[in-house]
This record gives sequence, structure tokens and C-alpha cells, in this order.
Amino acid sequence: MKALWASIQGDPIFMRRVNGWLTLFWIAMIPVSLITHWVNSVVYVSALSLWALVSGHWSAWQAARVEVKQEEEARTRAAEDLPGAVVKEVLKNTTLEEAP
Repeated sequence: MKALWASIQGDPIFMRRVNGWLTLFWIAMIPVSLITHWVNSVVYVSALSLWALVSGHWSAWQAARVEVKQEEEARTRAAEDLPGAVVKEVLKNTTLEEAP
């Protein structure tokens, strides 16, 4: 179960689709809630408030995960000497020599 949850969270396309469908569901629930007078129900409003709280924290957590990943990638790129590696490879594979 943990592996399935990790693979689902690691797939941004799947997460975007799930969040899109959930958004459309809750938009569709607005008129349903008004017509059925569920908005007058304390239980319904409490459940809706809990869902808003959970989804808000989940979104913030996902954003923080992305920021951490971006920071790690930036540190990795900063530590690499790509131009130096390219020069060494060119010198190794050609007859060019390094300038004194």
C-alpha cells in the first residue's frame, strides 16, 4: 500500500488529473448543496470545512516537496563543472592541447 501511495504521489500527471476532477466535483456540488439545503446542515458544513482544511494542507505540503526537490537539483547543478568536463572531453578526443 505504501509503494502504491508513493508511486501515485510521484506521478505529477496523475495528481493533476485527480485534483482537476476533485475541483470539478466540488464546483458541481455547489448548486446541489443549495438545492437540497445541505448548506443548512451543520454536519455537511463541518465535513466541507474539514475537506477544505485537509486539501489546503495537502497542497502546501506538495508545494514544499517541489521546492525541496528544486533546491536539491540546483545544488547538484551548482556542484557540477559541466564546462570543465566538456573541455576535458574535447581535449581527450581531439588533437587540441590545453593552453598554458
